Amino acid sequence: MRLPERIKAFVDLGNFLREPASQPELQEVAQRAYSKNHWFTPENTLQALAAIADEFLTPQKLEAWALKYNSEPKEAKKVGVVMAGNIPAVGFHDLLSVLISGHTLMAKLSSQDFVLIQFFIQKITEIEPRFADYIQVAERLNQADAFIATGSDNTARYFEYYFSKKPNIIRKNRTSVGILNGAETDEELVALGNDLLDYFGLGCRNASTLFVPEYYNFTHLLDLLAPMGTTFANHHKYVNNYDYNKSIYLVNGVPHLDSGFLLLTENESLVSPISVVYFQTYQTEADLTEKLSLYASKIQAIAASKGWYPGSVPFGQTQRPTLTDYADGIDTMAFLKELGA
Repeated sequence: MRLPERIKAFVDLGNFLREPASQPELQEVAQRAYSKNHWFTPENTLQALAAIADEFLTPQKLEAWALKYNSEPKEAKKVGVVMAGNIPAVGFHDLLSVLISGHTLMAKLSSQDFVLIQFFIQKITEIEPRFADYIQVAERLNQADAFIATGSDNTARYFEYYFSKKPNIIRKNRTSVGILNGAETDEELVALGNDLLDYFGLGCRNASTLFVPEYYNFTHLLDLLAPMGTTFANHHKYVNNYDYNKSIYLVNGVPHLDSGFLLLTENESLVSPISVVYFQTYQTEADLTEKLSLYASKIQAIAASKGWYPGSVPFGQTQRPTLTDYADGIDTMAFLKELGA
């Protein structure tokens, strides 16, 4: 297959995801994903599928991205991909990148996201049967010529040991942050709630820490987010985390704010537990920049009002990455193009 044919297949996949006639099938897949992993509620899965269709698989976006690299490998390589599974279909971008680049995908699927990635594999091979020769689902990746692996800081050490002799991308723990300056509109603060709470805050693009001016009053923000509480109060796995973290803070006398489903506490760490958002204060923009620079290697995305802070995105957009919003800031397509050169 040539690149235009590969692009067309994924454009067709995007069309399928958007078609009203496809929605019953997508709802059935979402329900199956939920039965295997209760963090993947049907609503969250359908939201993830819609974001993939709209941000990755429109003709204009896909063609502009793929043609930028104009990838036709001299020899297709086997690329072993260890996929993450923290939010629905999070491994899709790697699947797309490897196949668009003309290489063979050897995918080790996460047990947490097996249903959705298998669905995408099935659907893309139905749309373009020749892709069947370019996709392997494997438990062991010994035969791969290169590796892309996503995991925690601990598993990254394992990946680096086993994959170091071949070209690789090894991704580690990252998280995202939000910046408030006190001038945000109510609409923006509600959108920030999506950055904090979409997918229960489990994604590396969820804001787990807020940087706020000294003496920032969180009351209005928590009041605006209160309507979201019903969704979270009815999810037993989330509630278990909320109850546990609340009890720890109460027993240990940790100062915190409690919205009834979300806890806020000041903490210099970046990655907060489920149901908790950390905050840190700053005095000036220069002070803020200095603080963020200390965490640069750990931050995936920054959210701010209208994207005012350099390199930030507007509130509500962290969980709608574009094709060029590469995990850990490493250009996956450039890596794959070089692999096939």
